[in-house]
Amino acid sequence: MLEIRDLSLSVTIEGNAVEAVSMLSLKLEAGSVLGLVGESGCGKSLTAQSILRLGEHQGVKKSDGDILLDGDSLFEMSDETLRRMRGGRISMVFQEPMTALNPVFTIGSQITEVIRLHLDMSKREATARATELLRDVGMENAEQVLKQYPGALSGGMRQRVLIAMAMAADPDFIIADEPTTALDVSVQKRIIALLLNSQKKRNLGLLLVTHDFGLVAEMCDEVAVMYAGQVVESGPVAEIFNHPAHPYTRALMGCRPEVSEVGQALPVIGGQVPQPGQWPQGCHFAKRCPMAENDCQQSAVAADVWRHGDHIARCLHVAPLQEDNS
Repeated sequence: MLEIRDLSLSVTIEGNAVEAVSMLSLKLEAGSVLGLVGESGCGKSLTAQSILRLGEHQGVKKSDGDILLDGDSLFEMSDETLRRMRGGRISMVFQEPMTALNPVFTIGSQITEVIRLHLDMSKREATARATELLRDVGMENAEQVLKQYPGALSGGMRQRVLIAMAMAADPDFIIADEPTTALDVSVQKRIIALLLNSQKKRNLGLLLVTHDFGLVAEMCDEVAVMYAGQVVESGPVAEIFNHPAHPYTRALMGCRPEVSEVGQALPVIGGQVPQPGQWPQGCHFAKRCPMAENDCQQSAVAADVWRHGDHIARCLHVAPLQEDNS
């Protein structure tokens, strides 16, 4: 199990530390897919990268909480243990395939480096494994791809390489940060199918960071909806799609093109996500919420102020919403 427990993260803005993620809790089981969904600026990527402690040299600091891997704190790991964990137990598929690979090294050297760092293999064995991994992600000319530089590959091919690198050391968990954002629709579908096939074949835990509720419906078992540094709703995918509880979740789902009639303007959510350091005192969504009342804006709202089994929501007005949706 990978567990984020009451995690708060701060970032440095104009020399001042401000909270960017607030008391966030998530759990990811082996073999399951968890979607972390929300608009840009909500803290999704920051949360995902904190699992591998990637932002610490860019001013991102843990101010509270913990991240546990099988009960062991990632923040208490030695540098050596942390290096073995990155790419070994937990690996990551980054958002931008056009820049995530090093342009001055061949594809083969980059994949075999990961393999040899984590597995006791000779150069020949690592090359054979790299070839097999590329074939697994649909590269029929794997031997030729190993000799090429990233600049010779399309965005879709580079994303396949990144997925192969993520699988290189047989990790238990994979973090996929907006893995299809920069790709065209036809390539997106192939990458989604590839990720799901790899996840099921290896029984991996997969954390999918996305703004796309359609992708969540297709890939995930559980979903956590994030807004302005907080999880505002979480639970099983089917439950949230059938009975969305938080006004923000309902608004996001209403913005999907597939639920709009032909000829109608696509709905949008008025306003924008508040920046860290500018969060309101009460509910972070209150200024954009059509249901907000005085009590929403006065004091902080607990993450599980509304609960129905494993389905929880950070909202004081879920009951009437659920009645309207039934």
